[in-house]
Amino acid sequence: MGKSALFNRLIGDDTAIVSEEAGTTRDRHFALCQWNGRDFWLVDTGGIVEDSVLPMDVAIKRQVKQAIAEADLMLLMVDAKSGLHPSDARLVDLLRNSRKPWLLVANKVDDPKSADYFEFFNLGAGDVYPVSAANGKNSGDLLDTIVTKLPATDGDGNSDALRVAVIGRPKVGKSSVINRLLGEERLVVSEIAGTTRDSIDTPFNFHGRPIIFVDTAGLRRQARIDDGIEFYSSLRTRRAIDRADICLLLIDAVEGLHNQDLKIATLAWEAGRSLIIVVNKWDLKEKDDKTAAKFEKECEEKAPYLRFVPFLFTSALTGQRVTKVLEVIIEVEAERGKRVSTSDVNDALQELLARRQPPQAAGREVKLNYATQVETSPPAIAVFGNHPDIVQEHYIRYLHNGFREKWGFHGSPLRILMRRKGGND
Repeated sequence: MGKSALFNRLIGDDTAIVSEEAGTTRDRHFALCQWNGRDFWLVDTGGIVEDSVLPMDVAIKRQVKQAIAEADLMLLMVDAKSGLHPSDARLVDLLRNSRKPWLLVANKVDDPKSADYFEFFNLGAGDVYPVSAANGKNSGDLLDTIVTKLPATDGDGNSDALRVAVIGRPKVGKSSVINRLLGEERLVVSEIAGTTRDSIDTPFNFHGRPIIFVDTAGLRRQARIDDGIEFYSSLRTRRAIDRADICLLLIDAVEGLHNQDLKIATLAWEAGRSLIIVVNKWDLKEKDDKTAAKFEKECEEKAPYLRFVPFLFTSALTGQRVTKVLEVIIEVEAERGKRVSTSDVNDALQELLARRQPPQAAGREVKLNYATQVETSPPAIAVFGNHPDIVQEHYIRYLHNGFREKWGFHGSPLRILMRRKGGND
């Protein structure tokens, strides 16, 4: 049908593998799509082969059904060159039974004025949207329609609320921690369905500060973890991170920091989100008075940036230090939004230069003239000089650590932007 080709066309990239052979897409692909000021996730699925008992076809069909269950809007693609096929009608029935919005898209209509796709009106699915994934014809019109059909976001009307995503691997206690927080510090709580199916945005008020917990714990109710669930777990996590200001990464105290935990933490950090590590099930950990410090040090050895991240050692079961999470969220928000005056940033830069000058490179003298904070949430400091492109990475880390030593920005990424004096490099 050309589903992967259309996927690539809509996202403007070549993420999905495209070939002339049917069934190329085994695993699903997902990518962020942007159009007319709206961001949404697009998921490319494998093709359904009706009545096949081959294990691969059965697995793909099961995953397509899960994609339908997860989606806010679906695109059913048909092949205008091949014409109407009996399986098209069965797929229409499948989508109708989902009781969700969907669009019928006829691919391979290279000339939008042709009547190649008119027979698909016989499916009784309403409008047919002709496109050509190969040359891009009508793909913009299709995107226009897609964004009008997507559900509204931020429907709670509280756009200035602090968004906190609760993320982590299965069975680390995300739901339990959130329930403990809401149960003991409940002031204003209601349930509003989020844009992610099976996730709930929970508005909450802590000492006058509105907070919305973006909770992905619902997906962990599955009885077992299989490929399909892991795929949508990853997609939900990405969506939760995208919608958040601060991420609470829950990890299991007994199991320690897994590689998957580290991947999730790095994803949030590199996306510019503030981060708090919540070590749950601390009551089950054998420990002495040095165990927490040792735990943090082991995590920092795996990812040095974690030394800038607060750790909380909690137990959702007993309630130990769980309410401390709310206090740390407010502290990290203040660090994330901290603004330092230009004179103070310049003074700090001069101190750092006095201690250590930037190494010279390729026979050119590197001079750093001044610096200023150019962004908050997350903070970014621009350092201006004559040759910003040849300042070595280790020296940029030196500046980063020096600025951190002065102002902390604890829990938040700090970006150092090297720029040419008098320019925008």
